[in-house]
Amino acid sequence: MSTISDRMDIKQVLHQMRSMREQVQSSDVRPTGLENPTQNPVQGSESPNAVNRSGFSEMVREAIDSVNETQMKSGELQRAFETGDPDVDITQVMIQMQKASVSFEAMNQVRNRLVNAYQDIMNMPI
Repeated sequence: MSTISDRMDIKQVLHQMRSMREQVQSSDVRPTGLENPTQNPVQGSESPNAVNRSGFSEMVREAIDSVNETQMKSGELQRAFETGDPDVDITQVMIQMQKASVSFEAMNQVRNRLVNAYQDIMNMPI
């Protein structure tokens, strides 16, 4: 059974995900012939791709923030228990540690799938 210290650091995962996001944003392919790249030539409004992209990035950001919050809460409960806070029970600490572990593992799996999808797209012939 591995402990939290044996697992990959959450900050490293967040850094990798942010760098991937920056790579994707910097290699943004824009359609030619449009004066405003976010403008749909037929409707004159934002294209669905621009809306989906911001929705997806916002969803990922919220998920990362949620995982980070769970990790922080787990750390706070651990420190409170270690310092002898009478309001903190060992079962609360263990449950919060497991929540943090599960959320981190889930985010790690999502990151791995995103990396694989990105690599598959980059290896497609043009």
